[in-house]
Amino acid sequence: MKVTFLGAGSVEFTQGLLEDLVQFGDELEVSLHDIHQERLETAEAAARFISRGHGVKIGAHLDRRRSLEGADFVINMIQVGMIDATRADFEIPARHGLRQTIGDTIGVGGIFRALRTFPVLDAIGRDIAAVCPDAWLLNYTNPMAMNVWYLNAATPVRNVVGLCHSIYWTAHDLAELAGVPYDEVSYLAAGVNHQSWMLRFQAGGEDLYPRLDEAIARDPGLLRRVRVDMYRRLGYYPTETSEHSAEYVPWYLHDPAEIERLRIPVGAYLEISEDNVRRYRATRDALRAGRPIPVEGTMEYAPQIIHSIATGTRRVVYGNVVNRGLIGNLPEGCVVEVPCVADALGVRPVAVGDLPAQCAALNRAYVNVNELTVRAALEGRPEHVRHAVMADPNAAATLTVEQIWQLCEELTAAHGDLLPEPLRGVR
Repeated sequence: MKVTFLGAGSVEFTQGLLEDLVQFGDELEVSLHDIHQERLETAEAAARFISRGHGVKIGAHLDRRRSLEGADFVINMIQVGMIDATRADFEIPARHGLRQTIGDTIGVGGIFRALRTFPVLDAIGRDIAAVCPDAWLLNYTNPMAMNVWYLNAATPVRNVVGLCHSIYWTAHDLAELAGVPYDEVSYLAAGVNHQSWMLRFQAGGEDLYPRLDEAIARDPGLLRRVRVDMYRRLGYYPTETSEHSAEYVPWYLHDPAEIERLRIPVGAYLEISEDNVRRYRATRDALRAGRPIPVEGTMEYAPQIIHSIATGTRRVVYGNVVNRGLIGNLPEGCVVEVPCVADALGVRPVAVGDLPAQCAALNRAYVNVNELTVRAALEGRPEHVRHAVMADPNAAATLTVEQIWQLCEELTAAHGDLLPEPLRGVR
């Protein structure tokens, strides 16, 4: 069984996934790819440290196609433009008065992150079709929904599923709030990535939402969280953090009083990105000096899927896939997040029917941004980039259309050759 890691220089994430994989004890070949020589060398050194004593075969390649040869699974973790592009995604909008927290899903940050990722996804898709057409592409790269939509619409990849840990960790944290062990909880969630909804949350047939309400009543501090505020008004708990959730809706970030009331960390991802760089350097330096590095498993879905397909072990995971009758009141063909069965036959999504109307309404606003962004790239229409930002809830609540147009021009110039060529023009 061969697993290829694309963007393996994302060392910490690569380490956690490898730790999970080697614990399964299956015969394993790992192929690491990154475009940065130093990061690739660090990833290889980390992989050899983690896999010592497990008999794992490890290769490292700057050439992506070579790394993919014979792969059964491809884990995509690339970040196009790295921290410099992230800084542009935050600093330029901030000069226009547009606040973001994470900026990787929708919003102007998510839109431009997608646009600079799409050309690389084109190349990945061609390479997979050429050298490992039956491989499963397990995508972790954000913006998840836009990238999975684009991979399905524009590339020849046949087997692709987007993976995110937000539903698992939401269920885990809600179980703790409700005072029930996680392994006794059952739940159903669905929606779109980073904006799914906990539709059912139970233990032993008991609805646990009343216990959650009691926990919130006991702790007024919980009322100062965006996702709790959304839950109390919408009736269903959102499955992403408050930091993320704040920038997918028009209600919070344009208002300084709401930012203070709900303790919203504006610009949080810049600090996270800087910390990631520091942690990478610490890992690199430790490995160069021959010191051990701390490694923990991730509880991520990719290793579980790989094990299930390889062994036939049945699991239910959550995946981001094309909506083909899975959620009835979201557009057909968009990318949705639903439960999926993983076993020897692959990853098969489960239909969940209609979402509550108020949840679907918010999801449709999210989907509109996704569709316009993907169409901009598929059709080579730069005006659709501007339309996507105009449709974005947070941007529309903060900026005039002329400000949106100017912002898009500045980000287009900043990202330059990373964008698809037809989208590089300005007004």
